[in-house]
Amino acid sequence: MEISEAELRRKLDLLLRTGSILMESAADTSRIMRTMKRAAAFLGLDEKYLHLYINWNVLMVNYSDEQHSFSKFQRCEKHGINLTSISMISKLTWRAIKEDYSLDQYEAALNEVKATPRSFTPWQVAIGGGFACGGFCIQFGCDWPAFFYCSLAAILGFRLRMFLPSKGCNNYVAIGISAFVATLIAWLTSFLSLNPSIANSLPDFMHSATPWHPLMACALFIVPGVPLINFVSDMLDGYIEVGMVRALNTLLMVLSMAFGIAFAIQVCHIDNFVTDLTMTPHHEYWEFAIAAAVSAMGFSTIFSIPRRLLPAVAVGGIIAVCFRNFVNLGPSNGNIGLDMGLSIGSLAGSALISIIVIKARHWFHTPHQCITIPSVIPMVPGVLMYRALFAFIDMHGVVGEVTVGMNNAIKASLAIICIALGVAIPNVFFRRFIADNRKRKLFNMLVERKKKNGEFVDLHEVEIK
Repeated sequence: MEISEAELRRKLDLLLRTGSILMESAADTSRIMRTMKRAAAFLGLDEKYLHLYINWNVLMVNYSDEQHSFSKFQRCEKHGINLTSISMISKLTWRAIKEDYSLDQYEAALNEVKATPRSFTPWQVAIGGGFACGGFCIQFGCDWPAFFYCSLAAILGFRLRMFLPSKGCNNYVAIGISAFVATLIAWLTSFLSLNPSIANSLPDFMHSATPWHPLMACALFIVPGVPLINFVSDMLDGYIEVGMVRALNTLLMVLSMAFGIAFAIQVCHIDNFVTDLTMTPHHEYWEFAIAAAVSAMGFSTIFSIPRRLLPAVAVGGIIAVCFRNFVNLGPSNGNIGLDMGLSIGSLAGSALISIIVIKARHWFHTPHQCITIPSVIPMVPGVLMYRALFAFIDMHGVVGEVTVGMNNAIKASLAIICIALGVAIPNVFFRRFIADNRKRKLFNMLVERKKKNGEFVDLHEVEIK
């Protein structure tokens, strides 16, 4: 195919813009690579000449043979989580090939994806994220009055978390402040049940038998579950560098949260509640199901998921969490289940929903990640993560403190790895089958496109000025 140098560079630019939207929307590296190669096929760029480099802040594409070389770079600056954008880009690359888009049409579609507003307003996100933390609190054993107290503290803390960066505050400082404020509010709500003069003046439905539990869950809107899962997924797929950057960013966020919570605990003079307060629930499974659905849908608002997928994510959260609890809990802790522990339970829950979504993604016409990740996020052991960090921050030289911290850290790490493994099951075990189907579909579409537009770009036929 004979084209000008300017047109080739435009194609490389469109390819990089496609990848940057995915990176800035928190797609895993394997998905970014697959989608960019599909976009390159649409643009007529031969894969044997194409070299892609994906990093956290920079994407690079090089199109070269033994005589010619064209390179372009693209910075990725505003990282967030936007599952709607990931879904739209995936559909766009397939549609562009099927409907034989022109470059102008493809560029206009990319601009439309970039300009699409998030699915939920800031207050909707704050309320959704707040109730998601309340759902977590139920999973840790709190009663329903404490659910609402936890949700209230999380809503106000999360809204502050979104407000501070808009005024120029450093992201990690904003996390620490919002965790401090949310924990402080949760502590204040405990007086509604613990202070006799206040409790006697309130109706019975406002009394909580678990007034301290909201302090455990009120700041979990900060825990970066998607980057954690992407970190493990990237490491499994061999994208070590990007995975390590995601891991370090996650560690800094959780460390900021732990400092905020630790400062609030010191201000409130609470003695060691993070190690003494039990996390073992004793609810009916219908209560677990309601809490899981609330958490899954609440976190979906943070991830800007397409609104039409909220019911699917709610059902996914119920399946994942209830199956995890059945495998995890058992007679040893006064529950019904197999009593196999948190790690095995997390693997079982995430694997089950991941396998179901392999089929369900065709019903909803959306990428696997857009349903699976919001469904498994309620299983991320955020409390164990900040309990581990808090134990190290709050050391006083007492025997056993390091053991407590390491115990929580190891439990959290194993659970996260198991969740990510479960989510990655399609890639780990069905990679060849899925990849062959995708390649076959792509090949058939490209054959039809080549009949109209000719072969791939040949570097020997590029008009260089």
